Amino acid sequence: MIFIILLVTMVMFLWGRWRHDMIAVGSLLACVLTGLIAAQDAFAGFGHPAVITVACVLVLSRGLQTSGAINVFARYTLPKNAGPTLSMAALVGLGAVLSGFMNNVGAMALLMPVAIQLAKHLNLPSGRILMPLAFGTILGGMTTMIGTPPNLIVSSFRTQSGAGGFGMFDFTPVGLAVALSGVAFVAIAGWRLVPMRKQTGIEGFETGVYVTEIRVSPDSKAAGMPLRKLEAVFDEHSAQIIGIVRNEKYITTSRTGFKILANDILIIEAEAEALAHILSNLGLNLEEADMQHGDKEKSQHRTENSQQNNSITSNNAVLGAVKSDKEEKEEESSQNDEIILMEFVVRPESAISGRSAADMRLRTRYGLNLLAVSREGSRAKTRLRTLKIQPGDLLLLQGTAEVLTEFAADFGCVPLANRELHIPDKRKALVAGGIMVAVVCGAAFGLLPAAISFAIGVLASMVLHVVPPRTVYEAIDWPVIVLLGALIPVAGVLDSTGMADLLARFMIDNVVQGHAIMGLVLILVITMFLSDLMNNAATAAVMCPIAIGTATALGVNVDSFLMAVAIGASCAFLTPIGHQNNTLILGPGGFRFGDYWQLGLPLEILVVIVSIPLLLIFWPL
Repeated sequence: MIFIILLVTMVMFLWGRWRHDMIAVGSLLACVLTGLIAAQDAFAGFGHPAVITVACVLVLSRGLQTSGAINVFARYTLPKNAGPTLSMAALVGLGAVLSGFMNNVGAMALLMPVAIQLAKHLNLPSGRILMPLAFGTILGGMTTMIGTPPNLIVSSFRTQSGAGGFGMFDFTPVGLAVALSGVAFVAIAGWRLVPMRKQTGIEGFETGVYVTEIRVSPDSKAAGMPLRKLEAVFDEHSAQIIGIVRNEKYITTSRTGFKILANDILIIEAEAEALAHILSNLGLNLEEADMQHGDKEKSQHRTENSQQNNSITSNNAVLGAVKSDKEEKEEESSQNDEIILMEFVVRPESAISGRSAADMRLRTRYGLNLLAVSREGSRAKTRLRTLKIQPGDLLLLQGTAEVLTEFAADFGCVPLANRELHIPDKRKALVAGGIMVAVVCGAAFGLLPAAISFAIGVLASMVLHVVPPRTVYEAIDWPVIVLLGALIPVAGVLDSTGMADLLARFMIDNVVQGHAIMGLVLILVITMFLSDLMNNAATAAVMCPIAIGTATALGVNVDSFLMAVAIGASCAFLTPIGHQNNTLILGPGGFRFGDYWQLGLPLEILVVIVSIPLLLIFWPL
């Protein structure tokens, strides 16, 4: 029964139709309904020390981010003027160090704008900096117990086996060596393996091709123009018309002589620079994504001329088009000077994932316009306002700087803008850093259990207003917490029903054939493979009982096999879905699904080559 439930669970994880936490809860409830888990024990996993520790680390990470402590660290760590190798090593190394003590997704989000600026400085495609940084932050997580959820799960399974949990830095000897070798490989040669995805984006940032909507105004050159002729104009700018909306109806036509009419909406695919030229040359306006045409008519309190100036000149300013002196003066005197355009990348856990501009009422509720969406290798099949936003998408939003900043914080998006490294509050930065050092030391030296030590740190952060109490629960990635709380009891069933021993015996008899080292390699490789396809915490929860069963059947040290699971679960380098950081760079790097393995596969091979001898040295069989 547990085999069937686990098999269905893994298939659902791989399918990706539903969120990981939903699948985990479904698996838990299936175990309860089939009698594998007692009803009174169903939600015991939510009180597990590993779950509490993960939640606390997320809150403390928020304190480090919002206080500016990380910005100070980055300012004094990264070289100002250096070549690609040294710059790459410094940035990726910084990401790895930060990931050892804070949420690695948070570390990645903090360093992404720095990486994009570095790519511009080195005249490299942004993807050649972003992918090494993403991999570096993943590698850094394996160096400490709190660096990544899989390490906490591995430690909890060791506790359940009766040997006690791992210490804060028990993962460091092997994890640090693997991380250092991985960072060195990526910085020296690996970044050259990243596919060249060169695009041009706003303010020098490199982005993907946008799918956006433009409205044909009555005085536009495009009004009355035959579609064939307009398509020729778009071809000159390496852009294309992929759809037409007329009277709220989607039209795809190839009829000879079909003409574009005023108020038609053109759905186009174009790079940012080409988009600016098209808007300027044809007198077109970007369409506000979440407003119906009738709503737009009601909001015409501005003159048609000022509308056009605001739309085109603001867009040209951001997209890099040249403005005339007259336009400059008009913009300076306009009341809309504060209206800017900014790009955002959607984080995997973002609150807007799966929703459209119309669902969120971006314009009417938040005063923001969604002007364009860039998505990896796909073309919009629906109107922009009804397009469901996905993790990794690039959004081009228009609004005031203050509202855009609040939007990024509230909805879990990363602004791809040139932001200065500054300290909002020096006292808070020092306090945030001091709290993190204190709680890590408390757990590392055995003064307190990890969950208790970090819980005290969270309480101290709230009392000292490093993290405002009202935002504490916003800092927690609840899907991850639910996934852990639901899967820990399910993973326990693998042991209690004997399925873990059965799978271990099958591997030993048919593959390993009694060779302990081969068994260790097999556990590591299988864990790495699963981590590339499903959530790393779920992978660790599934593989720990099997690793314990395999080590027990072979009569060798369980710790070496658990450490192999910890290493393997932190090595998701082949796909954009294996880790949130891989998803995060999908849009900004212009990557496709198959772009990751070219750097990821050599890196995973290197991890196996480095980690197996070290596991045998530090955790001998």
